[in-house]
Amino acid sequence: MKLNVWLNGKKMQDEIEPGMMLLDYVRQKGCYSVKCGCETSNCGLCTVWLDEKPVLSCTVPAARVEGRRITTLEGLQEEAAEFGGFLADEGGEQCGFCSPGFIMNVLAMVRELDDPTEEEILEYLSGNLCRCSGYMSQLRAIKAFLAYKKGEHAV
Repeated sequence: MKLNVWLNGKKMQDEIEPGMMLLDYVRQKGCYSVKCGCETSNCGLCTVWLDEKPVLSCTVPAARVEGRRITTLEGLQEEAAEFGGFLADEGGEQCGFCSPGFIMNVLAMVRELDDPTEEEILEYLSGNLCRCSGYMSQLRAIKAFLAYKKGEHAV
């Protein structure tokens, strides 16, 4: 079946198998930041944006994204690097395996919530599994990043 999508700002037209999942499609197109970590939609490693909203690409059939916009970490390099620096500074990037999905959700949260509380941050990121940390370093990084974005602290 034919699939027409925008992937990271670039128009794509491909022939796909009817049962192909979005995760497999974007990886086939070279978006290796999108990973399969659990095969049960519980870890957040496969997070992409579908029309600017985070979704788990392992649960979305590729045929369902016809004509829509998909964004992966590869399409957000500058923003991802900016937040990634805060994550690294706080020790929140121990092995880095969960970082792409985590960063996708943080960047979506920054766009969607004006001034999130700690509770809202934790709720928003509840679907991201990190096996290395207790999430405190990630939370510190998010808070520092939000303060920086509001101009409260210089880097």
